[in-house]
Amino acid sequence: MCGCSTHQSGNTGQTPMPKAGSLTLRVEDMTCGHCAGTIKNAVESSLPGTQVDADPASKLVSIRGTADLAAVKAVVAEAGYTPSEAA
Repeated sequence: MCGCSTHQSGNTGQTPMPKAGSLTLRVEDMTCGHCAGTIKNAVESSLPGTQVDADPASKLVSIRGTADLAAVKAVVAEAGYTPSEAA
């Protein structure tokens, strides 16, 4: 979970929508724009070729460019967050 004290909203008013060829995770402990940026950077740097949209308001993370759900979940968990499959 985020340890920052800024907790600025990274919400642009848009909820990431699942797209063909993408994975969507729910990350309940993503609470702010800093958390979203941490998750985005962790996935994109660990899994080259991925593109990540993370929205703290909806708690959804959409990942394009990989079909390896286990690898994505492992990277998000290593970054300090608790991923689960989006309903």
